[in-house]
Amino acid sequence: MTTTVAAPTTGSAPLAEAKVRRSWTQHGLLFVAPFLLVYLAFLVWPTLLGLRMSLSSVNIAGSNDRLVGFANYAEAFGDPRMWRSLWNTVVFTALSTVPLVLLGLLFALLVHNLRFMQWLWRLSFFGPFLLPSAVVSILWLRMIYPPDFGLLNGSLGTDILWLGDPGLAMWSMVLTTVWWTVGFNFLLYLAALQSIPQHLYEAAAIDGASAWDKLRAITLPMLSRTTALIVILQLLASLKVFDQIYLMTGGGPEDATRPIIEYAYDMGFTSYRIGYASAVSYILFVLIVVVSLVQLRMFRKREEASS
Repeated sequence: MTTTVAAPTTGSAPLAEAKVRRSWTQHGLLFVAPFLLVYLAFLVWPTLLGLRMSLSSVNIAGSNDRLVGFANYAEAFGDPRMWRSLWNTVVFTALSTVPLVLLGLLFALLVHNLRFMQWLWRLSFFGPFLLPSAVVSILWLRMIYPPDFGLLNGSLGTDILWLGDPGLAMWSMVLTTVWWTVGFNFLLYLAALQSIPQHLYEAAAIDGASAWDKLRAITLPMLSRTTALIVILQLLASLKVFDQIYLMTGGGPEDATRPIIEYAYDMGFTSYRIGYASAVSYILFVLIVVVSLVQLRMFRKREEASS
């Protein structure tokens, strides 16, 4: 008696695998559909609408909406007030990024090595970051910077116009911003320090390494990825500065602290030129994209060279 064995069908397995993959894809799209709808409605569509506005002469009332091509961009590039506000933004970014990164690292190292009341120091450094920008602005405007009864002048024995002097106003805004936001970088560095394997330090101690040697050979290299993230986030946040400057100085004195976002705000909601304000906003958008790509490329090359 002979038994006949049916030959396996070669096309059934790929068909079944494709069907399962298609089913997973459909279910996955169903789960992400709510996010995609929100993302399209509140990010993609406003971005495209703003780009269209930057190519038109629309005002705040929605009238006179006609396409003017790149006329708004040409006007912006020829406007000295736009360049001044862009320069103020770059200066603020350069002055604030370095201390925010270095102080965040320093505070994290200090707290990480403390053996008592760590919760108090964590709260002390991170607490100001939880305050709204309006509270921070009123605090420094009413209590720290007043020339006659402010805490800063009282401590130094001076009567300096910290926010009224064009040469000091930007430095004053940087000081306020560093005090307010350094806690975020501090928290990221502290979390990264706690994730470094302890056996690396124990092996270094056996080899006779000093505290400086451990910092230079173990801690800083292990924090390189965190540093890259913090630098990129800090650059983006500083380039988008608006709240505290608008509330404390209004861009003054003599436009010494006016950032480009405030300039776009004034053009759109004071001069009612929405099209021109959109063009200025997209100039800043391109600058942020370029800075982000350059930073990512630099850190990637550094990682490749170290590996």
